[in-house]
Amino acid sequence: MRTFLQASLLALVAGMGWAAPQQQYTTPVPIISQSQDGPNPDGTYQFSYQSGDGTSAQEQGYLKNPGTPDEGQAAQGAFSYTAPDGQVISLQYLSDDGGFQPQGAHLPTPPPIPPEILRVLEIINSQPQQDYDERGFPIGAPRQG
Repeated sequence: MRTFLQASLLALVAGMGWAAPQQQYTTPVPIISQSQDGPNPDGTYQFSYQSGDGTSAQEQGYLKNPGTPDEGQAAQGAFSYTAPDGQVISLQYLSDDGGFQPQGAHLPTPPPIPPEILRVLEIINSQPQQDYDERGFPIGAPRQG
């Protein structure tokens, strides 16, 4: 029993090093400029800031399709910062009912679609379209069985 107690105490003391607070960056980054307007009653807002480490951001928000069933909030903006390797990362974006749509030179791009696949897609799109009912049956087609 005494050996178990000593082993438990040793494990507890050893574990305290893992639970100790980690060293943190404590020097605050100064804000060089900052502005904000809103949120306003019509759904618009805007903000921007630039910090001492070169980070900057700006965004404008607005109500899209106001007064309609498709009404929704939209935002567009940009931000930039310096990556650890020294590269300046800049990103522009639009966020609306179509989702978050980023654009930036650092973002990966998909490879081109092979010509064979493009031809097959053209064939598929040239076929007459068929409508289906809620159970998955073609509309206007005779039912079997």
